[in-house]
Amino acid sequence: MNVKLKICGMKHNVAEVAELMPDYLGFIFYAKSVRNFTGTPPNLPASIKRVGVFVNASLEDISEKIKTFQLDVVQLHGDETPEFCQALSGVEIWKVFSIKDSFDFNKLTPYEKVVDKFLFDTKGKEKGGNGYTFDWSVLEDYHSTKPIVLSGGIGLAEIESLQQILKTELPIYAIDVNSKFEQRPGLKDTDQLAEFMSTRMT
Repeated sequence: MNVKLKICGMKHNVAEVAELMPDYLGFIFYAKSVRNFTGTPPNLPASIKRVGVFVNASLEDISEKIKTFQLDVVQLHGDETPEFCQALSGVEIWKVFSIKDSFDFNKLTPYEKVVDKFLFDTKGKEKGGNGYTFDWSVLEDYHSTKPIVLSGGIGLAEIESLQQILKTELPIYAIDVNSKFEQRPGLKDTDQLAEFMSTRMT
């Protein structure tokens, strides 16, 4: 299974991480995040898609970032409604839902026709980057065909668990990594990322 990789929380060593050629790089546009990206639009290889991460931002702000940063994907990490998602155009929409020990998958139904993928992250103190995984067995109750982006505390220690969940029938499209591959917030450990990329699907 050709599962994609997204490296999120990019801030300090973007060019160095881009040399690893992941499928997606994520830039957080949220002032309360320690990984809030305030730099200039980076030059990236054409094959790397750019993901903008937003938390309850306005349509105007998101539209401006789409244009300035040439975003391919908008990842909505707040309380955005289906109507809000539908109002965005020209990019893929990933809607985030946070999970800890249980989840009511009926909450996804209103979003089925207005988003491209569902991203499941760990419910914690922060809006992402909490550094630990949620109980993946909760996903056994996922019955949608909408592709999944699996996120939340994924690091080298989770490789074996990842290999197991990728053998299931779940439509996992991509793995999203962040805080487990950092020397400090926004500064990625490229050696560990390279190791993960070389072993995660074998």
